[in-house]
Amino acid sequence: MDYILNIETATKNCSVALAKEGKIILCKEIAEEGYSHAERLHVFIEEIIQEAGITFNDLVAVAVSQGPGSYTGLRIGVSAAKGLCFALNIPLIAIDTLKTLASQVTVSTGLIIPMIDARRMEVYSAIFTPDFENKRGTLAEIITENSFEDFQETIYFVGDCTEKCKAVLTKDNFVFLEDIKCPSAKEMSLLSFEKFKTNDTVDVAYFEPFYLKDFMITTSKK
Repeated sequence: MDYILNIETATKNCSVALAKEGKIILCKEIAEEGYSHAERLHVFIEEIIQEAGITFNDLVAVAVSQGPGSYTGLRIGVSAAKGLCFALNIPLIAIDTLKTLASQVTVSTGLIIPMIDARRMEVYSAIFTPDFENKRGTLAEIITENSFEDFQETIYFVGDCTEKCKAVLTKDNFVFLEDIKCPSAKEMSLLSFEKFKTNDTVDVAYFEPFYLKDFMITTSKK
């Protein structure tokens, strides 16, 4: 049985899913403003393994969100995933966070633009077709009223920054799917199984999350 544990911690949603051959068995997740990943993640992992009636040795791989997203969230998820892979001697699979977010959308035409808040009017975004093929790579960009103006087809926006973006992105072909805010390990499951079948894995020792922007530590003025 090809059991894969999927870990998504790139945003405020701390999400863990167990899948067998790409099909969800169990998922536990919680989205909190306080980012409770450090407290919740390992508890979710242990509970899922126990409730599924399997052992850690039944896992054939661990998949983790590679970013972009929260620096701290990504570090917590990747550290947990690496620890499991080292201990169990199984491969690590990295999944594009924005593709996971886009995978919650079901449309037949147009384009999907998942966006993750990068503070102020900046977002992390990419552009996907309805079949989730990448039409434009991931960027950190500042949203203005001229953003995406070259596209004439219907654009479906998803993510945790639709509230601030819809005030400036007002073209008639822009549609905001406001119920889809965070990536989830549920949508990682099929993506990770497809990568597992083709042996598309990353080096456990050297893999680093895709932060997109350098992490900056500021010094208090007090």
